[in-house]
Amino acid sequence: MSEKSTAAGLPALSKSTIWMINFGFLGVQTAFTLQSSQMSRIFQTIGADPNSLGWFFILPPLMGLVVQPIVGYYSDRTWAPKLGGRRLPYLLLGMIVAVIVMLLLPNSGSFGFGYGSLAALWFGAITVAFLDLSSNVAMQPFKMMVGDMVNDDQKSYAYGIQSFLSNTGAVLAAIFPFLFTWFGVKNIAPKGVVPDSVKVAFYVGAALLVITSLFTVFRVHEYDPATYAKYHGISEEDNKEGGNWFTLLKHAPKAFWTVTLVQFFCWFAFQYLWTYSAGAIAQNVWNTHDATSAGYQAAGNWYGVLAAVQSIAAVVWSYVLAKVPNKYHKYGYAGSLLLGALGFLSVFFIHDQWTLILSYILVGIAWAGMNTYPLTIVTNALTGKHMGTYLGLFNGSICLPQIVASLLSFALFPLLGSSQVNMFIVGAIVMALAALSVGTIKETYAE
Repeated sequence: MSEKSTAAGLPALSKSTIWMINFGFLGVQTAFTLQSSQMSRIFQTIGADPNSLGWFFILPPLMGLVVQPIVGYYSDRTWAPKLGGRRLPYLLLGMIVAVIVMLLLPNSGSFGFGYGSLAALWFGAITVAFLDLSSNVAMQPFKMMVGDMVNDDQKSYAYGIQSFLSNTGAVLAAIFPFLFTWFGVKNIAPKGVVPDSVKVAFYVGAALLVITSLFTVFRVHEYDPATYAKYHGISEEDNKEGGNWFTLLKHAPKAFWTVTLVQFFCWFAFQYLWTYSAGAIAQNVWNTHDATSAGYQAAGNWYGVLAAVQSIAAVVWSYVLAKVPNKYHKYGYAGSLLLGALGFLSVFFIHDQWTLILSYILVGIAWAGMNTYPLTIVTNALTGKHMGTYLGLFNGSICLPQIVASLLSFALFPLLGSSQVNMFIVGAIVMALAALSVGTIKETYAE
């Protein structure tokens, strides 16, 4: 690490150190994307009613809403050098639990519970809840370490690396089932059983999570409490005292709330993308509603390819956004989200699997904007006091809209003819609202 100080007090870090701070995010995002891209497929394969999918998709954001502020609060007060420091012990804990659950989730239909049985659905629901709980515990330390260790001049670069690794993990996870099917792993299975192509994808994802997380654990050395306080211009007691969530929210900088508004609309839309993509593609392209059919499983694989396309587009667009001058950030942010709205809308009209690639490229552009700007804007507006708790609370801007979207789906889905493809119209409208709400943001920097 270089000890060249900056105005913010934090030293400038070498690029290799910034990469290592973020490297484990590759594995965590692989796990998260396997969950988000395959969850609808798994539950419909084991017999879930499409009208009830919203219940299962409430569980992940509900876990994140509760867990991430808790991880932030306690990691602000943790110092365990033998386990890595302040944030890394939580990464280790989350990784261990996530690996166990990743081995169980794709086997939800393999324990003889029966197709559509409550036992199978409850087993799947519980494993999803634990997978998201553990993924949130493992994911939050990466966001916090950038806030802890990276100065304002390097922060956009650090979050850019995190976005690149996140999208690389997403590409791998999304394409795994398609790739393993191409290599000859079975993509069909008895009624109510998840295909081997999906199971193997989860097993490989679990291995990747372990390997990449351990790279970060062994290569990153967090600042001890005295050094952290010195670099951030605070006292060691500042992170040990206070921390009441309601008090912190009351005194949160304005940027925290304006970015939260944009986030609400963005994540509302993406909740419907994850919930209904496999079914919408099966309906529009393969002309089937039967989750046990070969056509539906082919649609599930193709959605994996499209999710990979989305992530590749996000990587490319992130480089474009990195070139946008600071004074034009809002235009880059709003423009990205508006293109994403067009991508959502186009899914409703397209009946050709190859043309859908364009739709998901546009969705990927929005995803790049969502990963590039929010954390940079919010962490720049925060001091070092209660950094972890604030970022944990900010995760509510991701979790709450997903919960609201899932709850509203119980009314919207039947209202729109119980058609999964119709839900993309809702997503397009909400994403357009996100683009408009970018105008409320004013970037600020902590004094």
